[in-house]
Amino acid sequence: MSEFWLISAPGDKENLQALERMNTVTSKSNLSYNTKFAIPDFKVGTLDSLVGLSDELGKLDNFAESLIKRMAQSVVEVMEDAKGKVQENLLANGVDLTSFVTHFEWDMAKYPAKQPLVTVVDTLTKQLTQIETDLKSRTATYNTLKINLENLEKKSMGNLFTRTLSDIVNKDDFVLDSEYLITLLVIVPKPSYTQWQRTYESLSDMVVPRSTKLIAEDHEGGLFTVTLFRRVIDDFKAKAKENKFMVREFYFDEKEMNREREEMTRLLSDKKQQYQTSCVALKKGSSTFPDHVVKVTPLGNPDRPTAGQTDRERECEGEGEGPLLRWLKVNFSEASIAWVHIKALRVFVESVLRYGLPVNFQAVLLQPHKKSSTKRLREVLNSTFKHLDQVAAASILDASVEIPGLQFNHQDYFPYVYFHIDLSLLD
Repeated sequence: MSEFWLISAPGDKENLQALERMNTVTSKSNLSYNTKFAIPDFKVGTLDSLVGLSDELGKLDNFAESLIKRMAQSVVEVMEDAKGKVQENLLANGVDLTSFVTHFEWDMAKYPAKQPLVTVVDTLTKQLTQIETDLKSRTATYNTLKINLENLEKKSMGNLFTRTLSDIVNKDDFVLDSEYLITLLVIVPKPSYTQWQRTYESLSDMVVPRSTKLIAEDHEGGLFTVTLFRRVIDDFKAKAKENKFMVREFYFDEKEMNREREEMTRLLSDKKQQYQTSCVALKKGSSTFPDHVVKVTPLGNPDRPTAGQTDRERECEGEGEGPLLRWLKVNFSEASIAWVHIKALRVFVESVLRYGLPVNFQAVLLQPHKKSSTKRLREVLNSTFKHLDQVAAASILDASVEIPGLQFNHQDYFPYVYFHIDLSLLD
């Protein structure tokens, strides 16, 4: 299980013996794996300041947990084509979070224990606040890019009636800059190919003989060209409609189509730079870029896409790691490290408030073996440390002050300091 219980008990002989008994029982019953959790001695200050810090740390704890969950979700979104590798990027100080928690050591360089507690908490708050600000900015930019790209992709979806034709038609398919002639695009149902070839020249006067060719098709029909005189356009459209041949309204604007292609290429490149995903993953298809396969007849034009090739396959080359993913990895690690330090601070503050001065307590990290064993584990802990009830009650200075960790609902109350670390939320 990726769930941990962080508890503390007074460090006197009687309670150290109680910890040993607890360790023996939980080990023999295979309830949990237990390790000591080292927390440095901090400058305590006044009890009033500790009460204030207790409340502040509770809020900061929730904020940090929410932040790393959002960052983990961002990693999932950025790595949408390689979700099997997501956990490899959710590390703290180069190791998975479970290993980091079980081998936790206070970072004296980043959070000096000699500083007043309020200063340490302020450092953590500023660090996490800055990470959240940057996360909002970076994810907003990425999401805008993703939406713009998806909107362009939608134009490449659907059938020949609705999809963009910029990646299908070619300048050579049209008679351009003619005062008298024009090339139309006609969508013909697949069962009617033979009828079209036999009748298109006679649908109207002034149709150029042998001017039709199939340039693309989907599962419903094909896209044919036909060249005729401009003066008979309306008549040809009406006769074509009578025969269930649909003229697709289209004007060949090379500049506009180049602009659309360039925009697609730019957006693909920008998104790929955030996280360089492999062509193998893209060829299998992705939720963000659903494959739109259009069968194209090259007709001897080497520059035209081969049948069934997608824009993404042409754009994708190699794999790597982009700036957004790098930022997420680095700052997920920083936020996770800060979060575990906040847990340690909460244990320290609550232990002093509950067990009094001088500072003397032992923190222990428990990892329950199975979800089904947590109830039994709780019973063992409550039984082992029930003698702490009187100590805990005596340490409450003001019953009207709500102190996180000192709830008095009999169902939630623990005679020892207890905090929960749930890493399963990041799976």
